Formats: sequence, structure tokens, C-alpha cells
Amino acid sequence: MFTKEKTLDEKKTVNGIRFTPMESSMKMIVETERLFLREMNMGDFDALYQILADPVIMRHYPYAFDEYKVRDWIKRNMERYCKDGFGLWAVCLKDTGELIGDCGLTLQDIEGEMLPEIGYHIRRDCQRKGYAKEAASAVRDWAFKNTDYPALYSCCKYTNVASIRTAEAIGMQFDREYPDEANGITHVERLGTVLGEPSPSTYERGRIR
Repeated sequence: MFTKEKTLDEKKTVNGIRFTPMESSMKMIVETERLFLREMNMGDFDALYQILADPVIMRHYPYAFDEYKVRDWIKRNMERYCKDGFGLWAVCLKDTGELIGDCGLTLQDIEGEMLPEIGYHIRRDCQRKGYAKEAASAVRDWAFKNTDYPALYSCCKYTNVASIRTAEAIGMQFDREYPDEANGITHVERLGTVLGEPSPSTYERGRIR
């Protein structure tokens, strides 16, 4: 249940920004007030390495990223686009086209069940500006519009307070915590339409109307 998205190749520019041939072949997924999300590619290695190899940003992640792991991260998401129709997307500033993070939907093993999870990473100097919430809100809306999943999740190490706050800011609520080898304890937030929960359409800017 996926809709055809406009590609940057068709658009050539976004807000007057001209893209390279590789960038222009990547599919544009969503736009927000300040951002656009597009498919990532190997040309994004340097920008993503700056984020994923940052020990401060990734301090709650189970392992450190080196060059190989960053390239594998991009490769796996490109494979997800073909297999699942979604993945983590490049988060770019509308004004400049600069890549400042990633955000998107992936299927993650949550206590033995493969569930749709919204994930996000924002470059350190761009944090505390609302970009993670803005991107995650757009992914939330895209997922409920373009997939049949009745609920969306966000999971992280229980000590990752910033990630938990972002999940709650887009309307998610505490679902569970459980012990696992990677995180010690994994914290799970959830937003859905089953079991009498509010419809996603009742959420605006991360809060119930």
C-alpha cells in the first residue's frame, strides 16, 4: 500500500537548490516546514559518518561506528527501500540541501516480534532545534497514510532520555521495558489505533487535540 513519490530527478531543485546527478536520482519522501527527507545513497557517506561515528550522539547505541559500519548502514537502508518500500531516510535542510541526520521507518525486532519503528539521528550541532521531532512527525504521518500498520513504535536504551522525549513529543506513549543483550534494558514507546487508542489523525504537533 505505497503511493508513488516524486523524485528529486523529476524536480531538479528544491527551493532553488540544485542537486548532483546522484542526489537527483534519489526519491524525495516528505517535506516539512524546514526539512525534506529523501532516500540516502553512498554519496552521503561523509555527512552520515560525521553523525554515526560521533561517540556523543551514539553513546546509547550498542556499538561504535567505523567507516565499514557507516557504509553498511547506507547499503542496508538502500536495500530496505527496495524490499520494504521504506527505511531510514536522509534528513536535509530545505534552505541549503545539507544532510543533518537520518529518520525513517524500519522493521525492528522488539521482544521477538518484527514491528515498524521510527528511528532518528541528528547531527550534534543541529540538536535542540526541533529537527528530530519535525522529521519524526513527518515519518509518523507518512507511515499511517502509506502503510497498513495499526501501530508504530520507537525503541531505545532506557537511558536515552532525549530519544524517549522525541517519541513522546510526536504522540507516543510508554509501551514496555524489557531486558535484552544489546541495551541491557530496552524502552519501547508506541502510537496506534488498536485497543481503543486515539486515531493518529487526532494528533497535532505531537499532542492530542
